[in-house]
Amino acid sequence: MLRNITIALCFLVLACKGNSQENESAKVIQKKSEKEFPITKTEAEWKNQLTDMQFYVLRKEATENPFTSEFLDNKKEGIYVCAACDTELFRSETKFDSGTGWPSFYEEIEGNVGYDVDYKIGYKRTEEHCATCGGHLGHVFEDGPAPTGERHCINGAALKFIPSK
Repeated sequence: MLRNITIALCFLVLACKGNSQENESAKVIQKKSEKEFPITKTEAEWKNQLTDMQFYVLRKEATENPFTSEFLDNKKEGIYVCAACDTELFRSETKFDSGTGWPSFYEEIEGNVGYDVDYKIGYKRTEEHCATCGGHLGHVFEDGPAPTGERHCINGAALKFIPSK
């Protein structure tokens, strides 16, 4: 009996075809790395310009810990811009409390945010990046409030806030 189980397991393992290089997610992530953005810098230049956390989030596509962003409870009027290149990304009037621990917006400034698909945690998510420098911002989900129904869940480290005058 043990021999039959061992043979069946060996057959099952050998019958599985490794195709991770052929799946959609590998192609999408590869495409993003091939994109050219209006602002490009070397890794050393980005490291010199950004804080460690900004570099980790914007250039290495990391996620900051929830409830740590200085912008989480910011209620001031103004514009949220990319911390790397100052591109305007979100207006304060579209910000809402999602309860997730990250600054959330129901609408981006059209044309200034780019999108890709990632499968980094095992399922499909829509990743957001700055359309000017390619910096990773966060992800957009379809569980936000009206009028868009979107929740742009953004790393505060990827943002700077410019208050209205």
